[in-house]
Parts: sequence; C-alpha cells; structure tokens
Amino acid sequence: MSISTLPDNALLSAGVDEAGRGPLAGPVVVAAVILDPARPIAGLDDSKKLSEKKREALYPQIIERALAHCLVVVEAEEIDRLNIFQATMAGMSRAVAGLAPAAHEALVDGNKLPRDLPCPGRAIVGGDALEPAIGAASILAKVTRDRLMVALESIHPGYGFAVHKGYPTPAHLAALQRLGPCPQHRRSFAPVRQRLDQGVLF
Repeated sequence: MSISTLPDNALLSAGVDEAGRGPLAGPVVVAAVILDPARPIAGLDDSKKLSEKKREALYPQIIERALAHCLVVVEAEEIDRLNIFQATMAGMSRAVAGLAPAAHEALVDGNKLPRDLPCPGRAIVGGDALEPAIGAASILAKVTRDRLMVALESIHPGYGFAVHKGYPTPAHLAALQRLGPCPQHRRSFAPVRQRLDQGVLF
C-alpha cells in the first residue's frame, strides 16, 4: 500500500521509543515508526516482554509493512556531552524528523517529550505495551542496538558486549575493573568515571 492510497485526511501517528538508556557502554538507539493500518502486524508489544527470537521475527515485518520508519544511533560521545536524557530526546527528534512521509503526531513512550519535535507529540507512560506503533518502534530500536553490541564484541573483545549488551551486569563490571574502559564506554556514567579516576583509560 502506498501513501497515496490513504485518505487525504488520514492522521499519520508515529510511535517513538528507544533502547539503551541504562547501559554503561554503546549507543542509545531511537526508532520512529508509522504503521500501515491496511497491513497489520500481529504480536507487537513492548520489546522487553518479547523473546529475542520473537523480536527478530517481527523486525523484518515492521520494516516491510510500515508506512515509514527511521532509526537513529546516538553514540557514547554525544551521550557524555549532552547527558543521557538530552541525548535520548535529541535522538527522538531526529527519528521523527527523518520519517517520510512525515508524521502528523508523535506518540512517545514515557512521560517526557522532546522540545524540538517537528510535529505535535503525546507522551504515553507504558506506551510500548499500549500503542502498536510504539511497540513497533521499541522492537526496531532493541533489535538494532543488540546487533550493534554484538558487532562491538569483535572490536572490543573481553567485555562481553554480545552477552550483556553493555548493561552493568556483574560480569561487565568485573571486565571493566580488569580491562578499564574502552572507547564505547560512557565516561559520564559513575562506574566508568570511577574507573577512569583510577587512571586506567583503555
């Protein structure tokens, strides 16, 4: 279905969500998705409630059937420069701005809206489980980020990025203590900053 087959007055709502606010390493990935009402996708939900296998199965369906999608990767350097909240908000604005066709409104998971969204927005707490478009965005963001972290394992071996995806698990903290931070670590996050204060770079 092309956009031209939609009614002229159709409201295009973009779901917006992120993956990776809590980890000590790697990027935040933000996705914005406009679903096609004529091509529904069964099983959309908060990505955290879905198995990896289910997320991977839904990912290509979302890419194929959505009217529009945009993925934005916010690297660790920008997270350190802006702080994690502002970096996430910036990524959300970029993701919505990157949609073609453009969204008429943005449905953002959480309780905060970016100030520079290119369209009106609504913040929806728990939206990834309530709004299919936000659920779709959460799946795209999570799968994309997980794939990036697996790829980073070969570039920065020893930290276990492919397993814990940068989150502060005991194994990750032990590797951080043993090896020191690598360039993908967020230097503004306390466990990394404390290790840097000990004089270990990478």
